Amino acid sequence: MVKVLIPSGALGLGYDRAALARGISERPDIIAIDGGSTDSGPHYLGTGTSKYARGSTKAEWRELMQARAEAGVPLVIGTAGTCGANSAVDWLAEITREIAGELGMTLKLAVLKSGQRPDAMIDALGQGKISPLSPAPDISEDVLASCSNIVALAGAEQIQAALETGADIVIAGRTTDTAIISALPLARGCHAGAAWHGAKIGECGALATTAPNSGTILVEFDAEGFTITPMGAAARATAHTVSAHMLYENSNPNILYEPGGHLDVTHAVYTALDDKRVRVTGSEWVVSDRYTVKLEGARLAGFQTVSLVTVRDPRYVANIRAWCDDIVTKATEKARARVGEDFEIELRVIGLDATLGALDTDAQVGTEVGVLALITAPTEALSRDVAKVLNPYLLHHPLTEDEEMPTFAFPFSPPEMSRGAVYEFCLNHVLELDDPMEAFSLTVEDLGA
Repeated sequence: MVKVLIPSGALGLGYDRAALARGISERPDIIAIDGGSTDSGPHYLGTGTSKYARGSTKAEWRELMQARAEAGVPLVIGTAGTCGANSAVDWLAEITREIAGELGMTLKLAVLKSGQRPDAMIDALGQGKISPLSPAPDISEDVLASCSNIVALAGAEQIQAALETGADIVIAGRTTDTAIISALPLARGCHAGAAWHGAKIGECGALATTAPNSGTILVEFDAEGFTITPMGAAARATAHTVSAHMLYENSNPNILYEPGGHLDVTHAVYTALDDKRVRVTGSEWVVSDRYTVKLEGARLAGFQTVSLVTVRDPRYVANIRAWCDDIVTKATEKARARVGEDFEIELRVIGLDATLGALDTDAQVGTEVGVLALITAPTEALSRDVAKVLNPYLLHHPLTEDEEMPTFAFPFSPPEMSRGAVYEFCLNHVLELDDPMEAFSLTVEDLGA
């Protein structure tokens, strides 16, 4: 049996200290926590930075390092620094060194990096080793060369290699959410289907329980299945909460693709052992004839300036889409004639369909809307210039030419705010590997020796 303790869904989200303490008392074999994902958009991968404050991250990581020392087991984090880029891994490794020094800890640190050189990816593209997922943008040598960061998502094999060094702490770059949880159970011969399925259920901590915010859970793996036990005092796992998690961030509730194969839970059986624990059996792991890892890449999309205006006049609110469309047409025409041609103006109507845009079929206009303008251009100067051309339209543009000039409300002055550089995702592809470690680097260092 292998016990994996998951403190929370991600480092930086916080967790219940009492729940973590109960988990440590259960004598886990490893502590595993996720460090991030693409959920927060391309900025973090584009810049290679974390979305969480350094001070907050250090405080939580310090507590987990102390819990690891108490339990005497490895502590593993995947997708370090939100994005898993090499610079984000270095950032967390430096925090780890600081904490170890402050606490007088002696430990072995393994650092697994997932960053990919654009020139190496260009070579792989030429060799036919990069294939698109669906949907995927078209890529070329130029697209790959333009990426500020490219990462490959490590699987269980790469985490196992890090653990085999005897490391007390493993800081990994971009990994699949499940890899850091499944790696040890797989290495110790637990049921492969159960290892991947239990890892999927445990990836977000207590999200698959009746108290999602309680954070800490324990997953016990064995030769036939796995058991989920929430550590929160009031949290319960039920057959419903556990089985439903296969729907989370997954297009197919029965199939989950990972490096080297896929998980099939079609015949999984969920059994409540009591009012807190659920046992799962019947999951299957299907080995692929190719070993592939997913690639993620981000690149500079331009520079952006934003403005916000609020509209409350009933007639304008009722015709807000037509008003916005007219402004975009006229402001674009004027800006191209006066300040430059390579830019985009987008107006999002907050209170109508700003979240889903044209996909929103149920949008209903209210008594007041906000109109958020986003101007994206190759340079910050051009972006600001276009925003200033747009300014009087947002403030005074009439619905028709033969009516009095209206006035709307800017909530601040000046209304133009520079967002600086903005990034976009540009890869949704897989990279075929002959050896699981060929796209990854692993280093080990002794701290406090």
